[in-house]
Amino acid sequence: MNRVLVTGADGFVGRHLVAHLSESGDDVRGIDREHDVTKAAIMRDVFDDVRPDVTYHLAALTHVGDSWEHASEFTRVNVVGTQRVLDASFAVVPKATTLVVSSSEVYGIVGEDDQPLHESFRVAPANPYSASKVEVERVAHEALRTRNQRVIVTRPFNHLGPGQAPTFIVPALVTRLLDAREGGMDEISVGDLSTRRDFSDVRDVVRAYRLLAQLGVTGEIYNVASGHDVAISDIAHQLVDAIAPHVRLVADSTLFRPKEIPISRGSFEKLNQATGWSPSIPLHVSLRDVIDDLVLRRREM
Repeated sequence: MNRVLVTGADGFVGRHLVAHLSESGDDVRGIDREHDVTKAAIMRDVFDDVRPDVTYHLAALTHVGDSWEHASEFTRVNVVGTQRVLDASFAVVPKATTLVVSSSEVYGIVGEDDQPLHESFRVAPANPYSASKVEVERVAHEALRTRNQRVIVTRPFNHLGPGQAPTFIVPALVTRLLDAREGGMDEISVGDLSTRRDFSDVRDVVRAYRLLAQLGVTGEIYNVASGHDVAISDIAHQLVDAIAPHVRLVADSTLFRPKEIPISRGSFEKLNQATGWSPSIPLHVSLRDVIDDLVLRRREM
C-alpha cells in the first residue's frame, strides 16, 4: 500500500483519481484550493504531514479559453505551483515519485500527416495554457537533472466523463441541449465544431496515472490518449440525437477561440509498452454517463 498525495483533489480528474487510488488500496490524502500550491511554506507543511510515497500533481488552471485573458495567473499557478510541489517533495521525501500532469496542448497545431502524435514530436504551444505546460515540463526535468528527483510527466489528450465542469465542450453542449429541451427552444448557439479531438474517459485516464506512478520510467514523458480522433460535430450530433433531436446547432463566431488546433490524435504506444494500459471505455458510454450525471444533478437541485 502506498501513501499518496493528490493535489487538485477536488477537481474533475482529482475526484476520479482519489476514488481509483482508494479502491486500489492506497492511503490517499488530497488537497485543493485550501492549500495554495504556489506557497513554499504551505507545501512544506503538507509534505511534512503526509510524507507521501507518490504525489500526483494535478492542481492547475486548465481552461484554454480563460488562459488568453489570464496568462500570468496560469503561469503562477501551473509553473510556480509545480516548482513548489517538487521542492517540498524533495526536501521531505527525496526518494518519492511525483507524477506531473502536462497536456497534449503542448504539441500545438499539427497537420494530419504528423498524426498520431508521439512523445518525441516537437512542442509548439499555441495558447497561454499550453505555454505554461511547456514550462511545467521544463521545471520537472530540471528537478531530475539537478537533483535526480523521481519525476514522471504525462501528456493527457482530451478527456471527459461524469463530473466535468460545464465550461468544457461536452458538458457545455449537454447543458445547452437540456436547457433547450426543457425550455422548448429549437436551436442553440455553438462554437467551432469542425475540430477533431482524441477523447479518453477520465476513468481510463486516472487508471493510466496510477500505472505510470508504479511502472513509468523516471524522466520520461507519456501520452495518455485513445489513439482515435473524432470530430466535435460528430459528438454534438450524437448528443442532439440523445437529448433533443428537434434542436438545430447554429454556429456563433463569438464563441470561437482566437487560435484553434484543427486536429489532435495521440499515440499511447509508449504508455502501453511501459504499463500494459489501453483504453477500455468507449466514447458512447462516456457520453451517456455525462448526460446521466447532468440530468441527475438537475433533479437534485
